[in-house]
Amino acid sequence: MSLIAGSYERFIWGFKLKPSEPQTLSLTPLFSYPSHLSAIKTLAAAGPVAASGGADDTIHLYDLSSASSLGSLHDHSASLTALSFYTPPNLSFPRNLVSAAADGSVCIYDADPFVHLKTVLPHRKAINDLSIHPSGKLALTVGHDECLAMINLVRGKRSFYCRLGKEASLVNFDVGGDKFFMVMEEKVSVHEAEDARLLCEFENKKRVLCATPCENDILLTGGEDRCVTAWDVKSGKVAYSIEEAHAARVKGIVVLTKNSSGAFSDDDPHIVASASSDGVIRVWDVRMAIKDKPNPLAEANTKSRLTCLAGSALKSLKRPQLGKNIEGEPKATDNNESAE
Repeated sequence: MSLIAGSYERFIWGFKLKPSEPQTLSLTPLFSYPSHLSAIKTLAAAGPVAASGGADDTIHLYDLSSASSLGSLHDHSASLTALSFYTPPNLSFPRNLVSAAADGSVCIYDADPFVHLKTVLPHRKAINDLSIHPSGKLALTVGHDECLAMINLVRGKRSFYCRLGKEASLVNFDVGGDKFFMVMEEKVSVHEAEDARLLCEFENKKRVLCATPCENDILLTGGEDRCVTAWDVKSGKVAYSIEEAHAARVKGIVVLTKNSSGAFSDDDPHIVASASSDGVIRVWDVRMAIKDKPNPLAEANTKSRLTCLAGSALKSLKRPQLGKNIEGEPKATDNNESAE
């Protein structure tokens, strides 16, 4: 399992999470170097490949299996704000990469090799976040224009757009794709994916800066309260919380369950990694949080101002490739298929 963190100082940090002794883990450094010309804003990882987006309008690509660079993509003309890979359930490497930027644009890429397929303009202002449905057929975006948009990834165009009345900073589908979440400062709303009907709302103590869904209708949030909080989506109440998980605000959370890590046995606990703005990355056994405040299973200090965190299992030996970066239309696909 690999963890990748980005920072204001332009550095990207890579760590390998692996068992060191019985019931313990270690974070072993893989790489660290200034990959961008300015601050790194967003990260995504899937299988053997990772991507970072920065304020330099550039996406950088990485081969995690060899800890090497794959090159860069230059199809945006504004700061990158969100990245997301789509990986089909039967594959261990991604099929598509979708990126969003501060000019309201979204780029769709074929991830094998990396070729630009289409640019869509779903928002009039900067996009704050995007999330791809588990089917790979559509994506949701939220932006500074206080709107929610849906993008048809098969046809490469916006299919839905509505005003929210307030700016949402985060949007995310749940694990099954039946619901999606939106974050507006301290408040988190849960919606039905089919018709956007509001199911429930819950409010954190302070502003939420990151949110990650996991199994069993649990949503993990972190932010200015320096905690990692698990919310029961059905009841809207706190299931458990790691109080004072960090000494500074939490900027990223990655869920490393037995199904995604590839490095642990079926008897291992649910594992969560969190990163804070003071440069510290910690790995937790969240089951211990139900009983008492847990101690971190592993910890690393990058001594930089971290902005984002992503994680990936290295299940595939297939090496991603960087294709010729040309403008073009999406490949012809059947309506029952995702964007190729």
